[in-house]
Amino acid sequence: MTERPGRSDLRAAVADVAGIGAGMFLLGTSLGLLVVGSGLAWWWAPVLGGVVFAGSMEFLLVALAVAGTPLAAIAVTTLLVNGRHVFYGLSFPLHRIPGRLGRAYAVFALIDEAYALATTRPDVALSGRRILWSQVLLQVCWVSGSTLGALAGDTFSLRVPALDFVFTALFVVLATEAVVAGREATGPLLAVACALVARVVAPGEMLLVAMGLFVAALLVRYRLTPREPAGA
Repeated sequence: MTERPGRSDLRAAVADVAGIGAGMFLLGTSLGLLVVGSGLAWWWAPVLGGVVFAGSMEFLLVALAVAGTPLAAIAVTTLLVNGRHVFYGLSFPLHRIPGRLGRAYAVFALIDEAYALATTRPDVALSGRRILWSQVLLQVCWVSGSTLGALAGDTFSLRVPALDFVFTALFVVLATEAVVAGREATGPLLAVACALVARVVAPGEMLLVAMGLFVAALLVRYRLTPREPAGA
């Protein structure tokens, strides 16, 4: 019996997300622990995961909220941290997503991991439903992990340090897969160089400076890369 297309897309998405989803679940638990450890109610963890769903920004948002940071400052910080998603949109295969509602969700759920999965898979096998299922599963892993962490922290007063390193390890894996798939290591090397420069010139604002330098370096590389003639 031939498998239904929707079901095969779901099975493919489960296989795509399996490894990354486990990392996101574990990292989500650290967000939940951070939420209750910062004095917020446990239910803020699933709310952040369901409404914000921005990974590193959620960790930063908890700290900003607890510190009583003005909304204008939070908005500017969010723009600087998540501004990279504008560049993601240039190469994300949004045209494959069926329906306005599906495309709206795909834009909302365009996190780093979803972008990596969608841009390192062969175009022939990458359907719009497979992309959407991958994004849904990633959010489920994130929200369930953060909810579990918040409930555990609230119930047992758990405080587990150093779980935030999972975020770094996850991005190392994603960068490695991207290099292997594209057989091109210029991007990661540029990122490392920008991080080192930012560490030296602006250690207090390393993240923002490094991201700014990296964006500038990518733009310069784009301008200097030879283009193939149309129709070649």
